[in-house]
Amino acid sequence: MENNIQGLHHITVLASDPQRNYDFYTKVMGLRFVKKTVNFDAPDVYHFYFGDEVGTPGTILTFFPFPNARTGRRGVGEATTVGFAIPKGSMDFWIERLSRHGIDFGGPDKKFEDDLITFSDPDGMQIELVEGDVEHLIGWETNDLPRQHAIRKFSGTTVRLKNSEKTEDLIKDILGFTFYGESTHLKRYISGEGDHGAIFDIITDPDGPYALQSAGSVHHIAWRTENIASQREWMRHLRSHGFHTTEVIDRNYFHSIYFREPGGVLFEIATDEPGFMVDEDRESLGQALKLPEQYESRRSEIENRLMPIRQVNRMVTA
Repeated sequence: MENNIQGLHHITVLASDPQRNYDFYTKVMGLRFVKKTVNFDAPDVYHFYFGDEVGTPGTILTFFPFPNARTGRRGVGEATTVGFAIPKGSMDFWIERLSRHGIDFGGPDKKFEDDLITFSDPDGMQIELVEGDVEHLIGWETNDLPRQHAIRKFSGTTVRLKNSEKTEDLIKDILGFTFYGESTHLKRYISGEGDHGAIFDIITDPDGPYALQSAGSVHHIAWRTENIASQREWMRHLRSHGFHTTEVIDRNYFHSIYFREPGGVLFEIATDEPGFMVDEDRESLGQALKLPEQYESRRSEIENRLMPIRQVNRMVTA
């Protein structure tokens, strides 16, 4: 391939209670509720998208909330941590904010040169807030979270593997990640550059139990590519190296291919195009339930099956 993968597109996680999930990520994390739709493969389950003001690739955390789902078991063969980048000088603000919401956290700590705090969401997914040079990015401002401290994008993600050798071969030699450094049981790679850059940390745990996915588990990691043409090149490139990918799948807001990396983590390559404003304008993002065309004839049935959620439009106007 002439080009390398340019950072993260989105990360998708399993959750339990939809209302609790919505409240935590909008009211505590201060993310924008960018899209309310359904799991295209199981339309009786919501698919929530949270991100910055316009749903920029590299900011989107998505959830499949299954009401009453048990908490998953953390282990090897999965992504264990989602990292968000906050502007430098924002750590004290977030420490006070988390404390006010009664959320236990660890830190501040350092990982390599990064200052960070760690905590868990209501389903047990581990989150890192990492200070970085991201002040110029869009973010999302609410009435109680000024833009100067708002989350700007993903800083990266961490996976836990029994053995990392073949995974490292994939990300270095095929996807074009750059090796950054290592410490005990941890290796860091970078995908993309500048604003598109994302950390990919690998923890090696040869004796660790395999993960059991349920609420709080990362379902897959999606890497970004520009358009369908470049995506098809990636599909051919991966298949030429022995990876079994899906065909291109239309997800309305992007196109996707999926494959499993050697350590067991599900990877996706998703297109930047067409984005989240194909069916809603900037001001109304996330307000209405949006269904793909194949489910519109079943709208009443689907709405009756989904748990209603109470939403607040938290957009700050000038």
